[in-house]
Amino acid sequence: MTSGSHRGRRIVLWRHGQTSWNLERRFQGTTDIELTETGVAQAKRAARLLASLKPDAVVASDLKRAAATAAELTSLTGLEAAYEQGLRETYAGEWQGLTHEEIIARYGEQYAAWKRGESVRRGGGELETEVADRAAPVVLRHADKLPDNGLLVVVSHGGTIRTTIGRLLGLESHHWEGLGGLSNCCWSVLGEGARGWRLLEHNAGTLPEPVLGDDD
Repeated sequence: MTSGSHRGRRIVLWRHGQTSWNLERRFQGTTDIELTETGVAQAKRAARLLASLKPDAVVASDLKRAAATAAELTSLTGLEAAYEQGLRETYAGEWQGLTHEEIIARYGEQYAAWKRGESVRRGGGELETEVADRAAPVVLRHADKLPDNGLLVVVSHGGTIRTTIGRLLGLESHHWEGLGGLSNCCWSVLGEGARGWRLLEHNAGTLPEPVLGDDD
């Protein structure tokens, strides 16, 4: 966003509902896992809340867990979702399909380096900066189409959302871990401020409230 283009737009970045691999703490990455019954119920509940914000557009990862989550919102709003490969979760090579415990047992030093904020190809896959390189431009391209004060809902994955937020806020990549993860079917909200995108809500499951006070 260039200086002087403050148009009051907002972006809701919404993580997909629960999958069986989430319950098993198994690294999904780009593996195409479907929602559980609980995940569908989560998506239905969240969609009712998000529909009340009257979004102008919906864009989603083309993986089943994100596409099915988005479908609950589009069925309520009548909007047609756009599906983008660029919004898929981080590809993590040999880590995909492994549980959290198996990753630590087999790739302990690589895991520790990642958690320290080092640039790591987890399982020989993508760097977090590469995920942001592909996902953030997709989000910005769709946001650019919004009307003034418009709202875009982006349905994606925890890692991809975190790196995208970090990139849009202009944070250096080693600080992205400072943005906590998103629970299933929770969302974060970015809004346009005078100096660019601002994080208004993070890992929320309720509707955003206006900020009232000295920092609004």
